[in-house]
Amino acid sequence: MWRMLRGLIYLAILGTIALAGYAFLGDLSPERAEMRRSVVLDGR
Repeated sequence: MWRMLRGLIYLAILGTIALAGYAFLGDLSPERAEMRRSVVLDGR
């Protein structure tokens, strides 16, 4: 029982460290570029 509890605590700590590393190092923001396109509207 203690072995399983210790393993869950270990996984929780490891997950917290991984999440913090992903938040600081994982730059997944998209590249921004201005796009202009002509749009033809059907005016009735």
